Amino acid sequence: MPRIRHKSFECNAGCPVEGTLNLIDGKWKGVILYHLFEKTLRFNELRRRLPDITQRMLTKQLRELEKNNLIIRTVYPVIPPKVEYSLSELGRSLEPVIAALKTWGDRYLSSNEV
Repeated sequence: MPRIRHKSFECNAGCPVEGTLNLIDGKWKGVILYHLFEKTLRFNELRRRLPDITQRMLTKQLRELEKNNLIIRTVYPVIPPKVEYSLSELGRSLEPVIAALKTWGDRYLSSNEV
């Protein structure tokens, strides 16, 4: 059953949180954004940084991030085709959110060593 996504996040006090989480949901979007904070990357550079992601999933996640205006996909008219991914201003505004998630994760992992 597909997940219902709100068109407006004014329904109650938690809806803006739900809206934000919907934009960066899943296993990979936050990690992709994290790597793009460093610099603009090509598709295969992202693949190397995320060795456990499939090509199909990376493509899907990049398309969703682009659709939500969080990243910019730049295609250069050369042969072979060159495509780069960078953060939009909106995507860059998520940097404190992603940094906070990383900080929390570092603390959690260090206190719960396996």
